[in-house]
Amino acid sequence: MHFGKWILVSFVFFALFIGTLITLCLREDISLVSKDYYEEELAYQKKIEQKKNVLALPQKPVVTYTNQTGLKIELPENTSIDAGELKLFCPSNAQLDKHFKLQSSPVQTFKITTKKGMYRVQLFWTTGGKDYYFEDQIII
Repeated sequence: MHFGKWILVSFVFFALFIGTLITLCLREDISLVSKDYYEEELAYQKKIEQKKNVLALPQKPVVTYTNQTGLKIELPENTSIDAGELKLFCPSNAQLDKHFKLQSSPVQTFKITTKKGMYRVQLFWTTGGKDYYFEDQIII
């Protein structure tokens, strides 16, 4: 029996394995958390201050989801929003991210049509010249 033949066959199988592995790795979607990730990191101190503003509130925002009502956001009492934005961030797929503008109502309800999964709720709002940032996770 010739061992040279089996050595050649093992090299061929190894080359096929490496080729398949490289092909699978190149097809994998590698997306960052956000497209402007580095600019957001530079402005992170501002986000820390916004989180501190939320911690100073007597009541924190409450985010709930049900199939009947959709996504419901309850802001603290006596909160009038000058400007605000709600982002639903899906870590597993950037195409499922959603953005909504907030109105000056203390209870906000949004009907969402999206795939089920874990989402990170990022809530930004301005009240009386103060900026606030609240983050929570929700399963849809």
